[in-house]
Amino acid sequence: MGALFKGRRFPCTIGRGGVTDDKREGDMASPRGVHRIVGMLYRPDRVTGLPDWAQPIGPRDLWSDDPGDAAYNLPVRAPHTFSHEALRRADPLYDLVLVVDWNLPAVPGRGSAIFVHSWRRRGYPTAGCVAFAPRDLFWIASRIRRGERLLIQ
Repeated sequence: MGALFKGRRFPCTIGRGGVTDDKREGDMASPRGVHRIVGMLYRPDRVTGLPDWAQPIGPRDLWSDDPGDAAYNLPVRAPHTFSHEALRRADPLYDLVLVVDWNLPAVPGRGSAIFVHSWRRRGYPTAGCVAFAPRDLFWIASRIRRGERLLIQ
């Protein structure tokens, strides 16, 4: 799979469930459609040189993935009693994250934490996100503006 940004083509990967028109929490699929970039998160101890609208990821930063949580598909802080995903990870996958507007405002069960992030390796699927080589993701992130579009088809 590939992506096009600023006239350059980049290899990327998508969810192991493929692309879907009917995204559901836990289906491992990437949601088809046009999505806007609404945020950028990064590990300040690992990444520098990003636009001023990028927000640092702290040790207590999480993302709610529990459809029963009033904060479903939103950032939350530890301790958090509902199911969630840690944004500060030991591996480098979330060192730099672009947040898309999928399921905002949130409808419980329609899918959460759809991000653009680094891949594990080329061709290795995600849990529903779009992933790039780390150097390509940094190149994109250093040039992207909030509100730009991501097309998944």
